[in-house]
Amino acid sequence: SFLFRLFPLREHGMNWRARPLTCQEIQAFKKSKEVMDRFLRAYKLMLGFYGINLVNEETGELERAENWRERFENLNRFSHNNLRITRILKCLGEMGYEDYQVHLVKFFLTETLVEETLPNVKRSALDYFLFTVRSKEKRRELIHYAWQHFKPQSSFVWGPRDKLQKYR
Repeated sequence: SFLFRLFPLREHGMNWRARPLTCQEIQAFKKSKEVMDRFLRAYKLMLGFYGINLVNEETGELERAENWRERFENLNRFSHNNLRITRILKCLGEMGYEDYQVHLVKFFLTETLVEETLPNVKRSALDYFLFTVRSKEKRRELIHYAWQHFKPQSSFVWGPRDKLQKYR
């Protein structure tokens, strides 16, 4: 599949014929400027498809693209995009772009919980996107952010309430 080649993982995806990456292959990819440039181009291409722009390549900061309304309509209508986004997030972590993971997950949490523009992506953002983030500390921050904006807060099941209330 097209996405497997652009965003390979160390695990099987939906295509069981596709061979998972080895740790050695990932290390080789990371050492190749050409491969990493191509990876970044693929990431920007997919972001564009979803109506998102990469604002800062150093940090991974994102914003809505000009065509975000029509692209978000597509995201809301077709849930298979959520599997693809999960794959992209996991691959970002594999390739050493952990800050990019955080920005992409926060983008989707903001759009689903704060802006409420992507209601059909909300469950995937909470159930899957959040838990692709490798950094435990950043994942905690994102869970706390989600809890702060989740309505009703009493129904939030992605973290222990006592810890969320005390979180700083």
